[in-house]
Amino acid sequence: MWDVVALGEVLIDFTPEGKNDQGAALFSCNPGGAPANVLAMNAKLGGKTAVIGKVGRDAFGDLLRRTLLENGVDVEGLVTDSKIPTTLAFVQLSQAGERTFTFYRKPGADLLLTFEDVKREWIDLCRIFHFGSVSLTGEPARSATLKTASYAKEQGKLISFDPNYRPFLWESREDAKAQIQKGISLADLVKVSEEELILVTGTSDRQLGSERLLEQGASLVLVSLGEKGAFYRNHAGSGLVPAWPVTTMDTTGAGDAFLGAMHWLLRGMRAEEIGDLPPEKMEELVAFANAAGGLTTEKKGAIPALPGVEEILQKTGRPIPPSGSRTV
Repeated sequence: MWDVVALGEVLIDFTPEGKNDQGAALFSCNPGGAPANVLAMNAKLGGKTAVIGKVGRDAFGDLLRRTLLENGVDVEGLVTDSKIPTTLAFVQLSQAGERTFTFYRKPGADLLLTFEDVKREWIDLCRIFHFGSVSLTGEPARSATLKTASYAKEQGKLISFDPNYRPFLWESREDAKAQIQKGISLADLVKVSEEELILVTGTSDRQLGSERLLEQGASLVLVSLGEKGAFYRNHAGSGLVPAWPVTTMDTTGAGDAFLGAMHWLLRGMRAEEIGDLPPEKMEELVAFANAAGGLTTEKKGAIPALPGVEEILQKTGRPIPPSGSRTV
């Protein structure tokens, strides 16, 4: 039994690494992709996770497979495409560590995942099924993603969805919103950024926007707010949980670390249970996840920067919040 199975992009993030003697920008090669980052965070905390995706038959694909294995993620579902290369993303960082992305993916191997590539037993044997919107940006990955999520829903799995909006990958903002709404309609847990909250609900008001997402079927809504922390809303209440103080170097993977930590805390729980968690319990969970996300920003890259349990507990000064089953 896996705690989390995630479907989606597994790719290489090229992150800035200074300049050479001639003044040209240098980039380091970091394994990434939001679903992969989420799984790696969970696995680093002791969870059992598995990935469903597609990489190229190239050195980058080999690196991704090897890195995920080394980080405790099952890669049986990571399919290899013999003709299309592994997807690449170049990350640009602002002085504050905020990032923008340029993708080399027309197509990239991740976009060519088909429903036939997905084995149903991978879904049957998981507690949480997670996916994002990057795999909804084109076919055949779009159909594969929605069909797999629908199957997981039918099997009673807890469905987690992260819109993870990347404008560069969509034909238009309207197309993005339409496809992301399909993901939201299947989800029990929805994690959005402030920008994504506006995109999918039409408002920047966290209370109003999160209420609209609950009305669409979610049991728990999480709004990641960077240095301001995170906002949560379920059927029992809502609140803003402040971020922990950190020295930010690179925000890549911070939201994924936050969500991976939340998955680890919530595994074993049903949708109705997470919807009814009282505010005091939710604040404990979000505080732990905030620490995971914040600590990730203190190093460069995504997977290489993920913190372990002891680092998180040292940051929070609190015991691990009791919630879902942590039986391995």
